[in-house]
Amino acid sequence: KIIFHIDKQIFPLGYLGVDLFFVISGYLITKNIIKSYQNNNFSFIKFYLKRVRRILPALLIVLLFTLIAAVVILLVADLKKLSESIITSLLFVSNFYFWITGGYFSTNDQLKPLLHIWSLSVEEQFYLFFPIFFYFLLKLKKNLNFNLFIIFLVISLSFIINVFFISKGHRDVIFFMFPARVWQFGIGVLIAMLPLLKIKNTLLDFFYLLCAILLIIF
Repeated sequence: KIIFHIDKQIFPLGYLGVDLFFVISGYLITKNIIKSYQNNNFSFIKFYLKRVRRILPALLIVLLFTLIAAVVILLVADLKKLSESIITSLLFVSNFYFWITGGYFSTNDQLKPLLHIWSLSVEEQFYLFFPIFFYFLLKLKKNLNFNLFIIFLVISLSFIINVFFISKGHRDVIFFMFPARVWQFGIGVLIAMLPLLKIKNTLLDFFYLLCAILLIIF
């Protein structure tokens, strides 16, 4: 991802770093919730506090040192824009802000030191909504096949949103907006749920393992 931002010609698929990060995040959060749910000790308060403790200290340090550097480097107009991006980053809606103010690679984006925070905002939106959705899905319907079908349906709807906006030429909106990223988190969720099927067919189990290895290589 860093090499991609230095020179897109060297590593043109640098965008995949964010895509894969969302998939991995969906997988890890789902595994965490499933484990807590099966042990009957899942708590929304504990879940959200854990996210706050993990993310907020590092975020505040980044914002503080960025602001200190910006006071020295940036002009007043750009400093004002930075303050807006700091506020939206703290509220975890910076993806909306950066979408509205020019996209990802517009002409003045070199003067947006916090542009990369957009992905953290999308991540936090996932943390906010997914546990509630997933917990009540597990609670209300204990049929695993039904739950997998609902997850697959949500993934499909999100992917359709991507295809629709791409066909209309609106690429920035699907780059920044959470609904258009849901399918990536959803793939991770689906992979995390597959072991619950407890497949006893050795050949089928090997097939799933082979697919996973090929996806990693890809």
